[in-house]
Amino acid sequence: MGTSSIWSSQRLMRNLASDGAGIIAPPPAIYLAFLGLGLLLEWLWPTQVIRQDLAVGVGSAILVFGVVGLAAAIRTIRRAQTPVSPYKPTTALVTDGPFRFSRNPIYASDTLIYVGLSLVLNALWALALMPVLIWIVQVGVIAREEEYLAHRFGDDYDRYRRRVRRWL
Repeated sequence: MGTSSIWSSQRLMRNLASDGAGIIAPPPAIYLAFLGLGLLLEWLWPTQVIRQDLAVGVGSAILVFGVVGLAAAIRTIRRAQTPVSPYKPTTALVTDGPFRFSRNPIYASDTLIYVGLSLVLNALWALALMPVLIWIVQVGVIAREEEYLAHRFGDDYDRYRRRVRRWL
């Protein structure tokens, strides 16, 4: 068994003991930290993505789309009577609403909100940081949640995972 397999098995055992996914940080905090870093870099080394009026228009539309998607995903989770918080035990596998199209509609929506705000603020640095942000969310949050859900819901989650994409 390789080192990464041992680490993954140890992490899974800790997650099951605490009945949580063992994510690295609250996802909104991760997005806000990257946006803050992007804005700090923008303040230190100003850039301009596109004309301000166009940036505000396009960014606002993307932002609204992200907020609507986030609200729909949260409403669907609450309707299933399972916690939205990744720190609480999941009691139901949610596969309807926006979860029919994405296994992670909350993170997809968070990403749209991040892009929308970055454009409204005309912050190229924040957009440039996005690949690192997505990688951290993928490795530190989504992969851990998927491992937890696979163990918690077994074959039901495996069928869902084969049918629905991770992001979109």
